[in-house]
Amino acid sequence: MKRFHQSVARRNLRLARLKYGALFTETLRLNLRALTKQFGFSMDLGDVMMLDGSWYVTHAGLLRLATRRGCVGIRVQPVSGFCVPAESRWAFRAMAFKSEKCRGFAGYGDADPSNVSALVRGAEMRIAETRAVNRALRKAYGIGICSVEEIGTFSPNSEPAVAVRKPAQSTENNGHPLRDRLYVLVRQHRLDARFVKLYAAEFCGTEDLRQATREQLQKFVDHLESEARMDIDALRQKLEGYQQAGEGAA
Repeated sequence: MKRFHQSVARRNLRLARLKYGALFTETLRLNLRALTKQFGFSMDLGDVMMLDGSWYVTHAGLLRLATRRGCVGIRVQPVSGFCVPAESRWAFRAMAFKSEKCRGFAGYGDADPSNVSALVRGAEMRIAETRAVNRALRKAYGIGICSVEEIGTFSPNSEPAVAVRKPAQSTENNGHPLRDRLYVLVRQHRLDARFVKLYAAEFCGTEDLRQATREQLQKFVDHLESEARMDIDALRQKLEGYQQAGEGAA
C-alpha cells in the first residue's frame, strides 16, 4: 500500500506540474502530497483538482475513497420542510456508515437556482442530494478540504461564492459527468456561464443545452477545453460576441 501511494503521489506531482505550471506552488505541492498519502486521491482519476489556488475533492473521489475504506452504505432522505419543488428548492440529509457498527455521519445539502451554476439549472434536486452525500463522506473520513460540488454561483470577475452545502459532481454511472466537467471548465477559466450555454447550444445545434445529446455535449466539452488550452483570451473574446449579439437584438 505504501508503494502504491508513493507511485500515485509521483504521478500526481507530474500531472500537477504539467497542468498548472507556475500556479503549482510549493504549498500546493505539499498539500497534494499530504492528500495523496492520507487518502490515496488520484489526479488521473479526477479525485482532486485545483481551483483558485486551492485543492478540491470531487464527488467521484469521495465515492472511490468510501469504497476503498469499506463504507457499508449511505442513506439519503429529503428534508421535507426545506423542499419547495415549485421553486426548484431542495434539501437532503445523508448518513454515511463506515462499518456495520457505525452509528452514521450526517451531512446536509441544499440547492436552488441561486446557488447552482447556470449550466446545471433544472438539476437542483440531484445537486442537493450529491452535496449531502459529499458532506457526509467528508465528515466520515475527516476530509478538511471542500468538494468541487460545494461551489455555488460565481461572478467571472470576482472570487466564487461557496454554497453552504454540496452539488453534483458525478461518476460515469450517476448523474451528468459531462455537465460537471463543463462546469469545472467554466469555473477554472472564469468564463461567463450564460454565454458558454449559448455557445454550447449553437455548437450542438439545439435551442437549449439540455436538448443536446451526450455525444454532442462530449464533442463540445472537448472542443471548449481545447480552445481554452490553446488561447483563453480568444475564447473569452468569442464568448463576448454572444453578449454583443444579445445587446444588438435588444
